[in-house]
Parts: sequence; structure tokens; C-alpha cells
Amino acid sequence: MEKPRDHCIRCGECCLRSSPSLQASDISRVIEGAIQRSDLYTLRSGELVRDNIRGGLKRTEREIIKVREKKKTGACIFYDGPAKQCTIYEHRPIQCAAMTCWDDTEFMRVYGEPKAERRDLIQDKNLLRLMEAHEEKCGYPRLDCYAREIEKSGERAVENILGILRFDHDIRLLTSEKLDVNSSELDLIYGRPLAETIVMFGLKVVREPDGSFFLTLTTPSSQPFSDA
Repeated sequence: MEKPRDHCIRCGECCLRSSPSLQASDISRVIEGAIQRSDLYTLRSGELVRDNIRGGLKRTEREIIKVREKKKTGACIFYDGPAKQCTIYEHRPIQCAAMTCWDDTEFMRVYGEPKAERRDLIQDKNLLRLMEAHEEKCGYPRLDCYAREIEKSGERAVENILGILRFDHDIRLLTSEKLDVNSSELDLIYGRPLAETIVMFGLKVVREPDGSFFLTLTTPSSQPFSDA
């Protein structure tokens, strides 16, 4: 019989599977610069994600600030694979510090504490106004309503969705160009582009050469989703 593990062997599995989300106690790590805003993105309320506690897919009930994952592997961007170590270990998020694969008691306690939100990290009043306008126009409950209407209303519902997609696209350009915000921070400010997350409604966006959008059907269950 193998002795139950009671210490970290630096296998990296917890870092390779996904990335942590930020708790309220992690806010200082961003404000002080240990973690950059460009290292983060937002899962907005109503977005379809993988439930890494209970398994399966679920809609988020509140927004979640996540550390980015590496595109090809899904590993946390701060994980150095060859060295098998965290590149910000001394400033790693509290979820990471609480993670022990042999006992999840401390992790679950931390996970249940208050979460960080965008307003904790973004103070610029112009950005906050734009975020509010974006959420009002591009909220997932609104998209869900139009997606459900496609079968009944057809082209009208599709046009409403395309209008939301255009707004999401244009406000990102406006923010980057007019407010001189680094484009790498937009996924934190507005969440991931709707052109990517629209798959949760069984739809896929195709960009035409003239820059316009076209919607086709896809299978949402076959698409990769972020862990909550």
C-alpha cells in the first residue's frame, strides 16, 4: 500500500490544469504590480463555464477575475513547465497558496471567501462608465433571450445578436484608441470578446472580409470553457 501523500512533490498538475481566480485578498497583488491587469480576464455574470468544484458546466452567478491560461495547453501563464515552478511564487494568488492536492479543506475555505471584482482593480471613471454601458448592452442574460428567440423570430433575433456583437467589438476599439488603454487589458475590462464566447449559445461568429459578422450554428458542448 502506498502511503497517502502529505506534501507537494512539484508535479505541477494543479498549475497545468487551469489558472486560479482572484479573491478579494488578492487585490493588493494587482495594485502593487506583482500581477498585471494584462495577466487577467473576466468571466462575466451569466457566462457558461466549467464548474471545477462539482464538475460539469454552469452559468456564473457573479463575475470572476481569472489569471490567464496559456492558449495551447490551458496551463496557468505563471507556470514555468521546464523548471516546474511558479514564476510569481512569492506573490501567487491565495487560492494557489491554499491548494494542497491531498487535502482541499483550506482551499475550500479560501474559495468561499469574497471574490475580487473589476471595480476593485479599475478606478478610472471613464472606464467604469464604459463598463456599465457594455454590461447593459452586452449582458449574457440579454444575449440568452435573443438566442432563444431565433427559432421563433428568425432574422430579427439574429440581427439583434449581431448588433450586440458589433457593440462589443467597437467599444473595445474605442477604449484602446481614445482612452489609450493597452489592448491586452480589454479582456479584464469587458470580459472575453463575445465573438469567442457566443459558442455558449450554440452559435459561431464568422468575420467577413469587409469586417462584418456572420452567425452560424455550432455545438456548445464541444467547445472549451474556462474553469470557474
